[in-house]
Amino acid sequence: MLRHAAIISLFPLLLLAAPASAATKAQKMETCKFGADDQKLTGAKRNAFIARCMSNKDDKRGQAPKSGGGPAPYGSYQ
Repeated sequence: MLRHAAIISLFPLLLLAAPASAATKAQKMETCKFGADDQKLTGAKRNAFIARCMSNKDDKRGQAPKSGGGPAPYGSYQ
């Protein structure tokens, strides 16, 4: 009983020490290859897809707007 209580009390500390969702480079490559296979890509298109996937620049939202030049936030007096 005491052993179970000790394990249960230490479990949250072990969770804090472990990385939340760290993917290794090999795991990322597997995911990118799966995506290329799913789209049936070959040759240069496959290589370009995998390179873009591995670079983490595959954001469909585009780049963040640069500071300034945009409309004023709601409620600001300028």
